[in-house]
Amino acid sequence: MMQLAVAGTHVLTSIPSPPPEFSKFSIGPLTIHAYAICIMIGIVSAMWIAARRWRAKGGPEDVVWDICIWAIPFGIIGGRLYHVLVTDPEYYFGLGGQSAHWAEIPQIWAGGLGIMGAISLGSLGAWIACRRAGVRLSAFLDAAVPGVLLAQAFGRWGNWFNQELFGAPTTLPWGLEIDANSYNFPPGLPAGTLFQPTFLYESLWNVAGVFLLLALDRKFKLRRGAMFWAYITWYGIGRTIMETMRIDAADTITILGIGLRVHMWLAIAMIIMGIIGMVFVLTRLRPLPDPGVYLKGREPQPEVAAATTAGDAGAAETKLENKPEDAKPENGTPTDGKAPPAS
Repeated sequence: MMQLAVAGTHVLTSIPSPPPEFSKFSIGPLTIHAYAICIMIGIVSAMWIAARRWRAKGGPEDVVWDICIWAIPFGIIGGRLYHVLVTDPEYYFGLGGQSAHWAEIPQIWAGGLGIMGAISLGSLGAWIACRRAGVRLSAFLDAAVPGVLLAQAFGRWGNWFNQELFGAPTTLPWGLEIDANSYNFPPGLPAGTLFQPTFLYESLWNVAGVFLLLALDRKFKLRRGAMFWAYITWYGIGRTIMETMRIDAADTITILGIGLRVHMWLAIAMIIMGIIGMVFVLTRLRPLPDPGVYLKGREPQPEVAAATTAGDAGAAETKLENKPEDAKPENGTPTDGKAPPAS
């Protein structure tokens, strides 16, 4: 009886993973994956926040959708390429004597989008779209990054549905349960082992970052890419912390005698880049006048005002042309200026 009570307490103080059948469901011939739903919720929330902040900056609202059409596909492709080429190339290309899994490379619904690759290629897509629209990339990124961080928070819950990217074994009461039959369950560990819920840690870190970035912007009016560099720094710090717990497959790179997971090295590089970018913007660019959201020479012309003025002038001219020659004003004075005959 005591063992049952202890087991029951153990289950109640852990985080269960969804059953495998919860990771996807079918509607007719269409299969919908929970991972994809999490990604889509994140994208929609990011676009909503970006649109609101972009309008507040004085930017044209329709430009947000034009930029997202470029940035989102680029980001998804970049995230997948990072996962395939950096995270687990041995699995996909059959390196080290393993079997190759070429057909799984485009299967993003099964999980595997690297945030660092998504940021890199997504920013490239945004740059192309901003050039086409005539707006500044730095202004758009400043408006968009809080939403991007929120999208990442939603996306991490896709890892929960797929039972992936968890941390080392733990005895903490909020340890994560992983199905012992799951492909991702570490070999050699007994069933029922709990793991660090790094998906939850990173999701909460990202949500905290959203509030932090918005508070910094409200207080200091971050411009010229300062919000973007603050985002890079915050995510790099969080990712470095998470990498100390994760146990999923990743190459170890030794630099100056220090061996770290490749993702940790890249996260550290993000912190350094973010700090350098922030210092440069705040010391060199912030004192200069705010250039606004438009590229030089691409500012909107006052066509509406000119058209309105021309329209008013044309209407007045038409009114004069259509006025009868013998028309009299209300005071009885003829239009030719002659006095009326005496009565």
